[in-house]
Amino acid sequence: MREGTLSEEDRRALLALARETIAAHFGRAPAPQGETRATLDARAGVFVTVKVHGELRGCIGIPEPSQPLAQVVQHCAAAAAFEDPRFPALRADELPSTTLEISVLSNFQSVTDPGDIAVGRHGLIIERGSYRGLLLPQVAVEHGWTVEQFLEHTCRKAGLPRDAWRYGATLETFEAEVFGESA
Repeated sequence: MREGTLSEEDRRALLALARETIAAHFGRAPAPQGETRATLDARAGVFVTVKVHGELRGCIGIPEPSQPLAQVVQHCAAAAAFEDPRFPALRADELPSTTLEISVLSNFQSVTDPGDIAVGRHGLIIERGSYRGLLLPQVAVEHGWTVEQFLEHTCRKAGLPRDAWRYGATLETFEAEVFGESA
């Protein structure tokens, strides 16, 4: 999906769908059906980030989905809230302190020159053999990383040596349309 393709109405609908999906888990809302419109039926990679009191509590995504955007958002919202192995599952009493962020990914582009990577604009995918790591564009900005640090951390996320990007790993970039609820 091209950056800027979602209208404000689309963004609100996706955020509401993500929140209602999580609330339905606690019985606080009926299972959402979502709206039907062309942009929400498009296929795009998605990550949903869950924060409680501003602290990361889960982030799960599907970089290359085979389902419509609305369905992928629902799946990722539930997985980020309840299945991210790095964090305990979200509790019902935490729901009012929870904010959600959605990242809708563009198509991936192969990169041969790391100089073509723009921190804050590009997300990274590094792959070698069965090892693959992905970091969203906002991660490098949040940590104040240089391009080289971004590459090294993406290698580490993939389970590769931090300099694998120099020695045969494939690099791809993507952009993300990032939007979320205010704290």
